[in-house]
Formats: sequence, structure tokens, C-alpha cells
Amino acid sequence: MFGYYIIIGLIALCSWLVSARLKSKFEQYSKVSLRNGMSGAEIAEKMLADHGITGVQVISTPGQLTDHYNPVNKTVNLSEAVYNQRNAAAAAVAAHECGHAVQHAQAYQWLTMRSKMVPMVNVSSTLSQWLIMGGLILGIASKGTSLGLIVAVIGLVMMGIATVFSFITLPVEYDASNRALAWLKNKNMLSQQEYAGAEDALKWAARTYVVAALGALASLLYWAVQILGRRD
Repeated sequence: MFGYYIIIGLIALCSWLVSARLKSKFEQYSKVSLRNGMSGAEIAEKMLADHGITGVQVISTPGQLTDHYNPVNKTVNLSEAVYNQRNAAAAAVAAHECGHAVQHAQAYQWLTMRSKMVPMVNVSSTLSQWLIMGGLILGIASKGTSLGLIVAVIGLVMMGIATVFSFITLPVEYDASNRALAWLKNKNMLSQQEYAGAEDALKWAARTYVVAALGALASLLYWAVQILGRRD
């Protein structure tokens, strides 16, 4: 169990470092004003229009770094700062979220797969840890039976589903950033300095998903060893 806490601690540390770096990058590039004077909302609306996407609404949502695309109601949700501000960071985020809208419109396979997994992951991510811990305790309390092992393995499978989901998220996020950067460059939306800032900001944003995926995998492998190593 001590090893698990070490793993969790290292993952939490890496996540904090990457998140802190991401915030500092966005603060840095929030100071790089756009020469075209467009706000994040205007950038988003133009990117959608240039891709022939109608029926997707760009709206403002409370909070910081709360930006996301909702495929259910077809909305590009931009945090208040991104929605209103006119800088490289806002342009990067707005274009990235529109990248997801373009993926949706073009039925990008990884986004489709990820969307189908959401209901399952909402359940599995909540129950997996409880089933694993409960199964291990039950296995100790009821020696001679395989009930505890069965319960723990079910939890492990659920954790595996959530882990797969986190890795499927990676190509979805990287592709959205690539689409965003390609559009910003091809349409000459940003100056060279502004583009470099947008590119750097999106790279750090993507790294948060990499850390999350590796953390999920590390936890899965740890519990697999704990559960399957006790089967005898």
C-alpha cells in the first residue's frame, strides 16, 4: 500500500508542476495582444464559419481554464477571459475548442469513440476504486472463497475502461490543437510572435492530458499486481 501512495504522490507532483507551468504560460501569452484585435469569441466564430459549420453556438462559461466543446448541445464554451480577451492565449484556446467542433462535424473516429465511452466511464471511474478496495477486504475476510477476487477484478476492469478512455483522449486533444494551429497559420490570423505563443500554450495544455493518462496507467498496473498477485 505504501508503494501506491508513492505512485499517487509522484503523479500528483507531476500534475501540479505541469498545471502550474500551463497557468504561467497562459498568463505570459495573455499579455501578447493580437494585431487583428479579435476576441476569443470572434476567433471561434470565424473558425467555425471558415469550416462551414453552422448550428454551433459560441458561449461564455464561468471560471478559468473551463473551456470545452459540448457535442451534445453543440456549443463551444469559452471561459470568460478567453471569450472576451484579445490575445494569443485566448486565440489558442478558442481555436482549439473549435477544433473539437470540426472533429465532431467530420465524425473524427477518436472523438466518436470517446463520446460513446463517456456514460460508461462516468460509472466506472466512480465505482472502480470502491470495488477494488472492497474486493481486497472481502478476500481477506473470506479466505477460501474467490468472491473477493471476483469483486476486485470487476473493479480492475472498470479502472481499465477509464484508463483506456484517458489514452483515447490524447489523439483527440492533439488533433484539435493541430487543427487549430493549422487554421491560425493558413488564414494568417496571427503574427509570428503570436503564433509561437499560441503553439507553446497548446503544447503545455496537451501535456496535462499526457500526465493524466500515465497516472491512470500507473494506478491500473499497481492494482493489477495487488489483485492478481494474491490470487493464489
